[in-house]
Amino acid sequence: MAGTNLAQAVEATNDASTYDENVKCLLADKQVLARILKYSVQEFQDMSIEEIMSCIGTDIEVGTRPVDAGLSNLGRAEMSNTEDSVPGEGKIFFDIRFSAYPKKEEMKILINIEAQKSSSYGKLGYHLENRIIFYLSRMVSAQKQTEFYHSDYDNLKKVRSIWICMDTEENGDCIEEISLERKTVFGNKINPYSVDLMKGIIIHIRGGEKKRESGNVLISLLERLLSHMDADEKKRILTQKYGMIMTTELDGRIKTMCNLSEYMIERGIEEGIEKGIKKGIKKGIEQGIEKGIEQGIEKGIEKERANAIERMMKAGATKEQIVSYGYTQEEYAQAERLLYVNA
Repeated sequence: MAGTNLAQAVEATNDASTYDENVKCLLADKQVLARILKYSVQEFQDMSIEEIMSCIGTDIEVGTRPVDAGLSNLGRAEMSNTEDSVPGEGKIFFDIRFSAYPKKEEMKILINIEAQKSSSYGKLGYHLENRIIFYLSRMVSAQKQTEFYHSDYDNLKKVRSIWICMDTEENGDCIEEISLERKTVFGNKINPYSVDLMKGIIIHIRGGEKKRESGNVLISLLERLLSHMDADEKKRILTQKYGMIMTTELDGRIKTMCNLSEYMIERGIEEGIEKGIKKGIKKGIEQGIEKGIEQGIEKGIEKERANAIERMMKAGATKEQIVSYGYTQEEYAQAERLLYVNA
């Protein structure tokens, strides 16, 4: 069984989309999910990792791929389609979504986790915060006829959308929250009912290998988990420092991601060299054309000056007269030789 699981887990290809899929599967491991929930979602902060793992539902969804059979309880749970389609609103696809049941809560919380390469407006073309609000809204509206019926709005489940952004600068590691806020703008009315229904959480982690260790345990863990370091070293750190158990699938996913990382780095170097060569050839051609034009102009000017000297010589002008017009001794001598050759 273990050999079969490992063979299924280690499925590296040279496609960047496979790398992204593997990142999502790593994040969807229950051990990772439990730590994300503990250190970023308030409802789970007072629970142990083991308690959180036990309260994660069996509905973990990652893309559209089915779960591999026979995985342990530490691995991924049952997975299905992440497509969310609302009539008139189009389709969206969540990276990871599942439900969890914290002991202090009366009902479950719906969780969505997104692996986001960039949070930059310049790269995305929109503000990520607006997309997060849209996802939260869809997670709420999709509960109609599934989590509640008719006008039973008090049975709406809390929704948490967690975004792991991977392009943060050296000093930008942080965790942010986006949530509803209730305030009285006039009068003294106090309503104790909580509006903690929707909350977006942005975890900013840093790329690159040469960086100081983050002071936040979750950011530090995610940066190690998603780094390009050697697979054995990564497993050693995750085991010894963060107490993670190397299950067959987690071990396979880490090896797969490291293999893909190495391949993508090598491919990036090859593409860089190829682009450099092409750029060099293009630049050489451009410089050659530019130099050719310059040389052509120079030769044209030289020829025109020589023709002018020749015309003056045929008209009977002396050498002194021609030089006095701004022509050089060398130009006169060259024109004189050409004149005698062509005579």
